[in-house]
Amino acid sequence: MAQNSWPSPSHNTRFVTDAEYEAMAARFSDDGVYGDPTDAAVVSGGIGLNVDIRPGVSASVRGHAWTSGTSTVTLPITANASGQTRIDRVVLRLDRSDWTVRAVVKDGTPGAGPPALTQDPGDTGVWEILLVGVTVPSSAGSVTVTRGELYVGTRVRPALSSHRNVLPEVGELAYETDTGRLSMYTGSGAWATLYEDSPEVPLGGGYSTWDDEGQAVGQRAGSVVSLRISKRRINSTFNATDADGSKLATVPGSLRNPRRNQYFGCTFSNGVTGRVEVRTDGGIWVRMISANVTVGHTLSLTMTYLLN
Repeated sequence: MAQNSWPSPSHNTRFVTDAEYEAMAARFSDDGVYGDPTDAAVVSGGIGLNVDIRPGVSASVRGHAWTSGTSTVTLPITANASGQTRIDRVVLRLDRSDWTVRAVVKDGTPGAGPPALTQDPGDTGVWEILLVGVTVPSSAGSVTVTRGELYVGTRVRPALSSHRNVLPEVGELAYETDTGRLSMYTGSGAWATLYEDSPEVPLGGGYSTWDDEGQAVGQRAGSVVSLRISKRRINSTFNATDADGSKLATVPGSLRNPRRNQYFGCTFSNGVTGRVEVRTDGGIWVRMISANVTVGHTLSLTMTYLLN
């Protein structure tokens, strides 16, 4: 078969079939309801053996638009006299026999789980996406529903860190070309950093009784921070009786976890053990040592923790 493309004057005089439209439009609009889970449920339990779809809902299935209309849509649920609970599903179904999208009830099997969704490839059959699960106890006169709406997602948008989308949607992704950060909008004006790769940065100083045996540096990759220190005791003995401990170094603000301290076990070159604390204010402290650390002995440690 030769190459082809559409719409085009050379292909059916720009006439596009339903199947050709689906092949083109399915990636233009993700499957799902327009909105997000903070919206009211699309489907709720109705009176008796019915479920109700609220008005004003819009969705897309394989690029085909659907709306619930301006009034409540009521769908009947089949009675269950099997003696076992049945799980049904309400789905949006694109039926390629007439190329319409409709909300329908898909009956389950008593005593089994919910029915599988059908997503037939090609240009025949049906394509279904989930709206809600419906629990139908045996001999019940009413049903309960479990939300399961699939929502249309958003693409990754390139932006400057100083000028991301001023009206973002929940779940929207932004790649900041000036910082290399990948951020996600979580709602209420907040963006969360999903990934950020930083170069190594030097750690700040600690007490003058510690000298660098090697570079003291930190680095961030996404939400993971790694710190490397190697310190040699100078000038005076670090006594085990010092309950307050001794400050080794300081973490830059960009690498600090502001919510909680981080704790690590350590061993000095003379075999003395202790605890290193990376505090929310950035201070790296060593405390609770098992014996004295005399001048000339070192502590080398790599510490890794999450920022969030």
